[in-house]
Amino acid sequence: MDSQLKPARQSPATTPNLSPPDDDAATMGFLDHLSELRDRLIRAAIGLAITTGISLLFAGQVLEYLATPFGERLQTLGPTEGVVIYFRVALLSGGIIGIPWITWQLWMFIVPGLRRNEKRMVRISLLPTTLLFLTGVAFAWFILMPAALHFLSEFQSDIFEVGWTADQYVAFVTSLLFWLGASFEMPLIFYLLSRMGLVSPGALRRNWRVAVVGTAVIAAIITPTIDPFNMLLVMGPLLMLYLLSIILSRVAYRQGGFAS
Repeated sequence: MDSQLKPARQSPATTPNLSPPDDDAATMGFLDHLSELRDRLIRAAIGLAITTGISLLFAGQVLEYLATPFGERLQTLGPTEGVVIYFRVALLSGGIIGIPWITWQLWMFIVPGLRRNEKRMVRISLLPTTLLFLTGVAFAWFILMPAALHFLSEFQSDIFEVGWTADQYVAFVTSLLFWLGASFEMPLIFYLLSRMGLVSPGALRRNWRVAVVGTAVIAAIITPTIDPFNMLLVMGPLLMLYLLSIILSRVAYRQGGFAS
């Protein structure tokens, strides 16, 4: 009789390890969430302003280093163009330096609505997020940039004379560095979402066609040129990152106790 009253034991593979969210998160209203988001964005902006101010001290050296692959002095077509480019490089450098602080503020906005085990994963992921971003920046600079610049400088060289302006060159380099760095965080993001049960590896596999189209669109946005060579040069790493995301999603889904 007692054995009939006992509840059936559920398999760990189908019972996710969940804990209730914080009471504070449950009692926060919509306006409270907006206020919290505003405060976090303000703190992130203040941190970015501070790191950008620090970067102004060495932005000249960074700009000189970015111009090294070009091999020549860059042209400016306006009296204020050099100043604008200098501050753009300082902003990029400040963004790279401030990535840990900015990421922390965004995560802390999400954390109150998470469960205890999910909060722990978010905190642990802060360092890998920064390292993945820097890895993407290094990959773009040391692997993609030399190939892209060589192709662009040698394309129809018997007709066109290379004389890139500073504005277009720096915009190309900084855009490629920043967005490739951000794209390298994709596997970790999908891992966290899968660990929380919000994304499944099966859904990622079934939507691979959508991922290819989305990757092509992202590659077209990242590369300011219209040639297919540079677009494919960016698409290749992005597709490999999506494949890695599927693998990590499968691992995270099982670790979270969800049935794949």
